[in-house]
Amino acid sequence: MGNRNIIFSEGEFYHVYNRGTDKRQIFMDENDYIRFVTLLYTANSDTPVHLSNYQGLTLMDIPRGNQIVDIGAWCLMPNHIHILLKEKQKDGISLFMQKLLTGYTMFFNTKYERKGSLFEGTFKAKHLDHDQYLKYQFTYIHLNPISIIDSNWKQKKIIDIKKAKDFLNKYNYSSYLDYLEYDRPEGNIINRMEFPEYFESKVSFNDMIDEWINFSDIKV
Repeated sequence: MGNRNIIFSEGEFYHVYNRGTDKRQIFMDENDYIRFVTLLYTANSDTPVHLSNYQGLTLMDIPRGNQIVDIGAWCLMPNHIHILLKEKQKDGISLFMQKLLTGYTMFFNTKYERKGSLFEGTFKAKHLDHDQYLKYQFTYIHLNPISIIDSNWKQKKIIDIKKAKDFLNKYNYSSYLDYLEYDRPEGNIINRMEFPEYFESKVSFNDMIDEWINFSDIKV
């Protein structure tokens, strides 16, 4: 699986995303989100990880092989996903996304007794070949959940900034809380050391988020 318009190069950064076929919802309950989050960790391995062998274990306890991509940020939305990736090895992103999306589709189809594709064709990717563009993606990806409570926030200024920030601080299905240095197993998904150190601390990350929330002119 890959994007026919992009040739992934080792050491380069990419914003990878996909949505449910026909814009359908791909996460129906909390367990669906948890399954995908677990796959974000376990699919990033050069050896197969069979989750059925590790039921009840946290991410930190599930063994895996060498990582095939570096993950800088991620966000799960009801009908789509965003992931910030670095190509760690040749074909790493394509292999990772194949394992991730196939694994989740098999889980989803079995659980909900359906057949066929769950995602809208081949995943999409954008090459982040400029420093400012790469830094911007950390904001764009992490602010996406605001759309759940304010569908038009990207086109207008957020009126209730406190409500938006409170919602983000309680949203578990992204790496936002990891950049605020929350102590949780999901923090093992990302590898911050392989990405530019734009945020020296949780304070600088939070300042950047505040700046963009107040500006509210977010585009992909």
